[in-house]
Amino acid sequence: MQDFNEILPKFEKFLAEQGLYFEAIIIGGAAMQLLGLTDRVTKDCDVLSPKISSKLKEVSKEFAKEHGLSDDWLNNGPETLIRDLPTDWQKNVISLYQGKNLKLFTLSRTDFLRSKLFAFVDRGIDLQDLIKLKPTKAEIEQLEEWLKERDGNPDWPKYVEIRLGELIKELYGDT
Repeated sequence: MQDFNEILPKFEKFLAEQGLYFEAIIIGGAAMQLLGLTDRVTKDCDVLSPKISSKLKEVSKEFAKEHGLSDDWLNNGPETLIRDLPTDWQKNVISLYQGKNLKLFTLSRTDFLRSKLFAFVDRGIDLQDLIKLKPTKAEIEQLEEWLKERDGNPDWPKYVEIRLGELIKELYGDT
């Protein structure tokens, strides 16, 4: 478990020593930390885009050994989310970390909420992250139709309504 506010400058220095540069769009716990939305530590850095090259994977494993990280601390685990994002999602990314050899961005607030709401409805995870993000009722309602289109199961739209109702109750009580 790591604090990415501390680990990323070290990783950037390591990249510089290797003569490498990496620019990526990340999501998940590391992005939440860098946005200052949570102090919860996380074990990995989820890279949405680009696909991590074999050379960078090799270097990140070497870095992992030196810093007590898991081999896959830098991973493309969430890359399938790209197919569910709006076509222009990359135009609205937010800068998280700007160094000479490492630049990291994350999704816009709306697209970040999309990712967290989908994870919450689909897999029952990320409730605490959603609480930290504090989506308004209007933001939740705005993304409801998008969420309802994410699964072909005929029961999915009703399930989305139930889960979002639970979320609104958690965030705002019985209003």
